[in-house]
Amino acid sequence: QMDLLRHTERSRLRALVAADTPAARILHADDFQLITPIGSMLSREQYLGAVAAGHMRYLSWEPGEIAVRLHDDAAVLRYQAQLEINFGGQAVPRSRYWHIDSYERRDGRWQAVWSQATAIR
Repeated sequence: QMDLLRHTERSRLRALVAADTPAARILHADDFQLITPIGSMLSREQYLGAVAAGHMRYLSWEPGEIAVRLHDDAAVLRYQAQLEINFGGQAVPRSRYWHIDSYERRDGRWQAVWSQATAIR
């Protein structure tokens, strides 16, 4: 299960970088929420809509080692990543971030329910 969760998270990141909204939609729960590094909260529709529209364009997202805490049908993942993004037409320099993602197993499938990213200064 832990390796499956790591694989699922890497698949989620690849879908976001590729702006593959159908693939990303499957990996994000209906009630998904993202807390961005600047403290904004986005719903799944707001987040994936911004990615699909190119308002948030991930140029690269390279996770390091992913730590997993697994409890029955819930899990928490934590890792550092190098991230390069274009946000609203503005290039954000390649930076390092901490990521914490909460997953739940729903209908036999792991889905991200909460994500939070923190910039490493």
